[in-house]
Amino acid sequence: MATLWLTGAAVAVVAWFVATGAILWLDRRPVDTYPASVLAVTALSGIAFAVVLVTAEMPHGQAAFAGFLATLLLWGWHEMTFLMGLVTGPRRLPCPADARGWQRFRFATATLIHHEIALAATALVLFLVTWGQPNQVAPLTFLLLFVMRLSTKLNIFLGVPHMAHEMLPEHLAYLKTYFGTRRRSPLMPLSILATSALAAALVAAALRADPGSAGAATLVLLAVLTLVALAEHLFLMLPVRDSALWGWAMRQAR
Repeated sequence: MATLWLTGAAVAVVAWFVATGAILWLDRRPVDTYPASVLAVTALSGIAFAVVLVTAEMPHGQAAFAGFLATLLLWGWHEMTFLMGLVTGPRRLPCPADARGWQRFRFATATLIHHEIALAATALVLFLVTWGQPNQVAPLTFLLLFVMRLSTKLNIFLGVPHMAHEMLPEHLAYLKTYFGTRRRSPLMPLSILATSALAAALVAAALRADPGSAGAATLVLLAVLTLVALAEHLFLMLPVRDSALWGWAMRQAR
């Protein structure tokens, strides 16, 4: 079981780190490189979707790792097209200075609603195509990423003390006007508590599972990914620049 945890932690953390860096690098390259990048990553995403379909029928741990990596590639396609400004929302203007409350929320939602709908639709498709199969790592991983990212976005909208503004490309600079003031979001304590509870539940379930099964590997990968999401939430509250982790990608792109 210790080997599974070490492997799961290494795969999840390294894949998250490399995938994030690759997305930031691609999105900061010249705009005329975007079509080639989208074409290449779309082709890879097609292969990833095929991997999800094939591995869903396999009940062993290796299949869960393959499905997990394929799902991260599918998620990366969505993040890349969002940051490139290709799939965002109908509103591409700064937030009006006098917008408050529900109006401000509607304006903010309109800046990225197409992206959110695409994510939700992909999660639904993954659940449909793997329904009843022994390896459920793909839909569960995508759903976890979706929920954790939604939590992060809501907290940023409400306001956090430390936000890595430099991770947004210049053509999405208008999104910064929808960020809350530099104070603690009232949702943040609940988000941290819920994420911590989920991580603890996943760890406990993984310890009870058969170490060689796809279920055990899935639970380990989800637990590690939840801990990564918890760290990302904490970065928003602490005076630590998590963007420094991917400075190499942003510098190389420029």
